[in-house]
Amino acid sequence: MEFSKTFPSLMKDKKVMYIHGFGSSAQSGTVSLLRGLMPNAEVLAYDLPLHPAEAMQLLRERCAEQQPHLIIGTSMGGMYAEMLKGYDRILVNPAFEMGDTMAKHGMMGKQQFQNPREDGIQEFIVTKALVNEYKEITTHLFQDITPEEQGRVVGLFGDADPVVHTYDLFHQHYTTGIRFHGEHRVTDSVALHYLIPVIRWIDDRQEGRERPVVYIDANTLMDSYGKPKSSLHKAYELLIEHYDVFIVAPAPTGNVASIVDMHAWVEEYLNVPAYNRVVYANNKKLLYGDFLISATEEPHFLGTTLVFGSNELKTWEEMIVYFERIV
Repeated sequence: MEFSKTFPSLMKDKKVMYIHGFGSSAQSGTVSLLRGLMPNAEVLAYDLPLHPAEAMQLLRERCAEQQPHLIIGTSMGGMYAEMLKGYDRILVNPAFEMGDTMAKHGMMGKQQFQNPREDGIQEFIVTKALVNEYKEITTHLFQDITPEEQGRVVGLFGDADPVVHTYDLFHQHYTTGIRFHGEHRVTDSVALHYLIPVIRWIDDRQEGRERPVVYIDANTLMDSYGKPKSSLHKAYELLIEHYDVFIVAPAPTGNVASIVDMHAWVEEYLNVPAYNRVVYANNKKLLYGDFLISATEEPHFLGTTLVFGSNELKTWEEMIVYFERIV
């Protein structure tokens, strides 16, 4: 598959291991997605044995051999990835209750693999004994989680996932769990708009890379109906490729609801890329960064102030043109 948008520098010369979901294989479409979006990363994927103990043994052996810089697991693969301690991991809709999920969602009896496998096998049978094997393997989840391990794991959870609901369980053990707008499968849109920003955070942290800082005044984000202004999303995604971007909102004065509202708005409309990126400050001179996109002049900001709505920068489209010229 060809992509109109790729990220040649993302995870460049690094190994990214992908762990597929139940009934899938190393030929999963998500593997092609990741290879297309990150053409200079080495994306590794393996057909997992049907029996979970064998699958975990294979994954541990491959991790020891390959030493991946990042592991991405989806659904059942997210369950396995949680147990691979010592690596940076992204768990997408992880099936932490895999045995129960199999029993509840029609996975018993004869099944077909969704994608071709190296061994040529196309069918398999799910028995009660196999379900019990998955129930047993999940008893080994969430063991020996140190503060360092907590910092190495990000969970992504589709807010319309009809199959897996483990967001609360994840939060009992890890701190960075984020909902995204999507269902169970990793679609092109989910990969591009939600997964890629998280991979970028991890890549930057691994490299000790500090990007220039852009602050965006909350007053420039929404129209009179409280919806995102035209081209805001396009501008925001351009900015986060090159800058560390923060939303600046007025600090509350006895009204805690204003905090909840701004976080809720960012979660609803900017979602994963803006996670943990809201700053509350009434005095802009307290901010330290390179650019401030503001609805008004900010003479005390030490960086460059760009006045949104001015003759030169009336819209987010014009802001896009400005930043395209300097990146």
